[in-house]
Amino acid sequence: MGELLSLTRAARLVGAPRTELQKRIQLGELLSHDGMVAVSDLLACYPNVQMEDNVELLRVAQIKERAFGKRVFERALPDAEVLAARITELSRSLAQSQSQVGRFSAMLGKFWDKLGELDQVQPMPSAAIADLKTWLVQEVEAAMEPGSSNPLAIKDGCLRVMTAQVTLLPSKQDFLVEGQDTLLEAAMRAGISLNYGCSGGNCGLCKAKVLTGEVKKTRHHDYVISERDKQSGYVLLCSNTAVSDLTIEAVEAGGVQDIPFQQIATKVKSLESLSDEMMALHLQTPRSQRLRFLAGQRAMLRVGLSFTATLPIASCPCDDRNLIFHVRRQPGNLFSDYVFDRLHANAVVELEGPQGEFILHEKSSRPLYFIALDDGFAPIRSLIEHALSREVASIQLWWVASGLAQLYQRNVARAWADALDGFSYTETIAGFDLRAWSLKREDTLLKMMGDFVAEHADIADGDIYIAGPEIVVRRVERFFRERGMPKTRVFAEPV
Repeated sequence: MGELLSLTRAARLVGAPRTELQKRIQLGELLSHDGMVAVSDLLACYPNVQMEDNVELLRVAQIKERAFGKRVFERALPDAEVLAARITELSRSLAQSQSQVGRFSAMLGKFWDKLGELDQVQPMPSAAIADLKTWLVQEVEAAMEPGSSNPLAIKDGCLRVMTAQVTLLPSKQDFLVEGQDTLLEAAMRAGISLNYGCSGGNCGLCKAKVLTGEVKKTRHHDYVISERDKQSGYVLLCSNTAVSDLTIEAVEAGGVQDIPFQQIATKVKSLESLSDEMMALHLQTPRSQRLRFLAGQRAMLRVGLSFTATLPIASCPCDDRNLIFHVRRQPGNLFSDYVFDRLHANAVVELEGPQGEFILHEKSSRPLYFIALDDGFAPIRSLIEHALSREVASIQLWWVASGLAQLYQRNVARAWADALDGFSYTETIAGFDLRAWSLKREDTLLKMMGDFVAEHADIADGDIYIAGPEIVVRRVERFFRERGMPKTRVFAEPV
C-alpha cells in the first residue's frame, strides 16, 4: 500500500482543496483507508502534479486573506530552532535510508556467496544458475538506478520542513501549523474551535496533552503547569508550536454552551464607511483578553454615556482580536448617532458577549445556502468565512436588498464567487424597504423566493441560513418550512 497521508497533507501536496479529494473518494476515483490516502493512489489520481505551488490555490488563498480581514498573506519561516529540528529529523530519516541501502548491498553480497557454496555442495544445472545470476544482476541494477524522482515525495519533504501536521483527539480533526503560529493560532485559522480563554498564557484553559510528537515553547506564560502534568505531556496551546507532526488530546467547543460569557474593554481601530447608511466598526481587544465566540454570534457594545446596541459579529472567529461590526445609520438612535458622529479611533468600546445560537452546524455535509436580507449580511459573512476555513464543498449566497445601497459589500461576495470553486453568488434588488411590510410586498417577496428555488432545485437537500429584518426573516423561514424543510435544517436570525 505504501505511505499513507491525511487528506489535509495530501491536498496541500497536489495543490487541491480537501473537498476535491473528498469528492473523488465518494466517486470511487481515489481510495481511502480510514480517512487516509496512499501516495501511490494519489499519484495515480494526479499524475501531472508539479513541484511548483498551484497558482490558482495561491490566488484563492490571497483573496481569502484580503476578504476575511486576516493578517497579510505571507509564507513566514518557522522559528529557527523549530526549522533546525525539522531538518535534523529529515536528516535522521535520510541516514536511516542510506544505512538500509548499505545493509541491502551487504546482504546481496552474502547471498551471492551462498549461491556459490550451494553449488559446490549440491551441483545445480549451470544454465539455471546462470539465469538466476543474470536476473539478480538486472534486478539490483534496476533497484539502484536513480530513475525519475517522485514529485510528491520531494514536495512532502519540503512540506515537512515548512509545516507540521496536528491531529486532534477525540475528534480526529487535523490541521497544519505554518510559520511561527502557535498551536492555538493554527487551529483557529483552520476553523477549529479549541477551548481557550485569554490566549496569552494566563488562564490555562487551552491546556492540552501531547500524545505523540515534539513541541517547542515560543511564548512566555504565567500559568503554572504542575510537574505531574508536565510529565504527562501537558502544554499550553497558546504558548507552544509544533516541531514535528503531533497527536494531541484537546477540548473543543461543541456549541454555544461551551463558550463563556466575557466582558472586554476594546478600542476602536478604525471606522470605515461602507455606504451612506452603513459603517464598519473595527474593534481590537487587548492581546491578553480576546473574544472567544462562534461564527454567527452577537455581542453587546456600549459607547459614550452607556449607549448600547447588540450587533452580529461580522468577522471570523479565526481572528479573535480584531472584531468587525456593521452599524446601520438610524437617525434618532443614540447608539447609531454616536457611532456615526462622535466615535473616533482609539476610543474605548465596552463589549459583552457572545450571545446567540445562529451558528454553523459543522457536522452536516449538506450544501449550504445563505440568504442575507439587507444588513443581515453581517452574521452571514461571519458564517461564510468560517465555512470557507472549514473547506465546505458547496456554498450559495443570495443577497436580497431593499435597494442598491444595501448591497454595501457586494465586492466581497463577488470576490468569493470569482475565486472559490463551489461558491455561487446571486444578488436581487427588491425595490422596496424590506422593513416596511405589506401584503403586496409579501407577494413580491414570495415570488422572488419561488424563482430562486426554481433555479436551485437541490436547495431541499441543503441547510439554509437566513438573516435580516425580523418580519422578513420569519416569512422566509416559514416559506421553506411550508415546503417540507425540517426545522433542523432552516436557521433564522433577526437583526
